[in-house]
Amino acid sequence: MSGAVAVADRSAGSWSGAALQAGFGVYVHWPFCAAKCPYCDFNSHVRRDVDQDRWRAALVRALEVEAARTPGRTVDSIFFGGGTPSLMPPETVAAVIETIGQVWTLAPDAEVTLEANPTSVEAGRFRGYAEAGVNRVSMGVQALNDRDLKALGRMHTAAEARAAFDIARGVFDRVSFDLIYARMGQTVADWRDELAEALAMAVDHLSLYQLTIEAGTRFGDLYDLGKLTVPTDDAAAAMYEVTQEVCEAAGMPAYEISNHARAGAESRHNLIYWRYGDYVGVGPGAHGRLTLGDRRVATETILAPEAWLDAADRDGTGLAVETTVASEDQATEYLLMCLRLREGADLNRYRALGGPAIDPARIAGLEQDGLLLQDGPRLIATARGRIVLNAVLASLLA
Repeated sequence: MSGAVAVADRSAGSWSGAALQAGFGVYVHWPFCAAKCPYCDFNSHVRRDVDQDRWRAALVRALEVEAARTPGRTVDSIFFGGGTPSLMPPETVAAVIETIGQVWTLAPDAEVTLEANPTSVEAGRFRGYAEAGVNRVSMGVQALNDRDLKALGRMHTAAEARAAFDIARGVFDRVSFDLIYARMGQTVADWRDELAEALAMAVDHLSLYQLTIEAGTRFGDLYDLGKLTVPTDDAAAAMYEVTQEVCEAAGMPAYEISNHARAGAESRHNLIYWRYGDYVGVGPGAHGRLTLGDRRVATETILAPEAWLDAADRDGTGLAVETTVASEDQATEYLLMCLRLREGADLNRYRALGGPAIDPARIAGLEQDGLLLQDGPRLIATARGRIVLNAVLASLLA
């Protein structure tokens, strides 16, 4: 861990200035859930008892330590992720937000998001979060029928999800929710109907993720044993295309591969990631990207909750790894993140980061294939290109 960082000069005259211009966010990881979903490979854990006072103190201390090496920054967004942050006591959320405002400058219009599961939604608790400073909720609904919710291992019914969503809408102006598609037994027609229902519910933002089978999960084990069948790649691709078509027509186009919003309602915190800005990560397994002087560093904290808590008690962060990101790797990361966005990537910034020259013939070939567009210095993956983004990047950087 090292030294002082440049102050929050948001000019874009250098690679570090561009990162600062993209924003500064704080991610807080709450690792606990009421149950582990069978498709989930996030750092989430089921615990009967959680020492709330100790966790609150550890998160506050971690923020203080991170702020000491990133002085003078203005926090544009805070994101409570998990796990299930809606299991956090409102007092803990309040303490974290208050600390952030004390150790950095909290922007007057800062976006403060908290993830919630329908089973943990209570009107009183949500009012407590709002009083603490939360102004946006992202709810993990995942499906709108009971059969599929049960198949996904979710603990709530569709009716409970709608009721929780209504509670959130009654408290917060900005409410998003997640759905998973390409589920077991789902057809393209099924997804089209469900998506229409979701858009009728939606306020201004939806996150729509294709089910992926991850190694080490219960679904991964079942898939390997031949006991779990998901839609074919062609069917999943058709569902993605339906998603683009239906959401675009409803005025909620994709601004990122899996995220859809009305104009101005995009997740500002996630845009910091995708625009390759700076962010601090605290809590078990949290990641960060920070400008420290003339270095760009990647940070990662200890995964296991109890081990992180013990380490945070000792050193204030629970940091597991901090690595200086080489210039060429920064350029690759920048392309990887920004090409996820509808707005695309700026080739001038890519070159300023030290990225190797891209053969114009490769760009032209991808344009001919309908996977990429070039508009002056901007390189933009099409909707078709975003779904095969790894292949697009491999071709660009070969």
